[in-house]
Amino acid sequence: MITQIYYFYLCHSYQESILEIQNLQAFLLVAEEGSFSLAAERLHLTQPAVSKRIALLEQSLGSALFDRIGRHTTLTEAGQALLPHARTITQQLFSAERAVRDLSGDVAGELRLATSHHIGLHRLPPVLSAFSKAHPAAHIDIEFTDSEQAYDLIMQGRSELAVVTLAPEDDDSVITRPIWRDPLVFMVAIDHPLAVQGRDRRLADLASHPAILPGLNTYTGQIIKRLFAEHRLELKVSMATNYLETIRMMAAVGLGWTVLPATMLNDELRALPVRGITLQRTLGLVYHRGRSLSRAARAFIAVLESCAGDSAVQPSANPRTTD
Repeated sequence: MITQIYYFYLCHSYQESILEIQNLQAFLLVAEEGSFSLAAERLHLTQPAVSKRIALLEQSLGSALFDRIGRHTTLTEAGQALLPHARTITQQLFSAERAVRDLSGDVAGELRLATSHHIGLHRLPPVLSAFSKAHPAAHIDIEFTDSEQAYDLIMQGRSELAVVTLAPEDDDSVITRPIWRDPLVFMVAIDHPLAVQGRDRRLADLASHPAILPGLNTYTGQIIKRLFAEHRLELKVSMATNYLETIRMMAAVGLGWTVLPATMLNDELRALPVRGITLQRTLGLVYHRGRSLSRAARAFIAVLESCAGDSAVQPSANPRTTD
């Protein structure tokens, strides 16, 4: 079956090859989304148009690629066999397109970027503005997601770059560039019992009160979880969510103490110094070690590093320090 795919690209006309590539792209999106309608939204097509592309691909390969049972769409055995090869083919075609385009010296084309909502709101706006002004022919397609999912997008080749909270542990498959130190602060509502002025608070004091935290499976949550484990204290997590703005709101109305980036401290919350404890996470850039970056990606990295400002991590700093 896979030999047939390459045969199409070698022997068909240019127009037919373009159609086959579009069919493969539709196949990948349906496989990733598990939905024809969601794939259609991402391709800016109608659902029947996506269904037609899949039908043409199935016809050319002589195999059904998806099982459609009710509202569920899953890969058949043939679809599972095709999936890694389809990813390789499309990535190679994107690389070829970039290589040819880069010869012109222009920064153009699409850059697929993954980032978290928090970084997109608090860190990236000046970077995106500067990049857009410097390289108007380039287009950034941004996917907002959790940092952990952004790593997966990089591993799957669905995003070229990610600007996220860096993982506490190294992964040899990716290259990370620390960009910002992001201090983390214990916070409570101004009328919370822990907010009593003049108290010399210890971590054990917090352990006796409910907490509202980022999910403990997130990179930020892992920092907090590890801290309490090192001090042999149990966390009383009353609520957890990956949306930091929601956490801030719930802490502000007195539902528990929390740990958030210092930039999120406002008049409704009070910083809560804890004896002997300083926390921080590192925000930075991630891309796949085996991927050749496009000219647009390299230009974006240059703008990102130049816009980092005073909070930038210096080259000599340890990007993995978290407490």
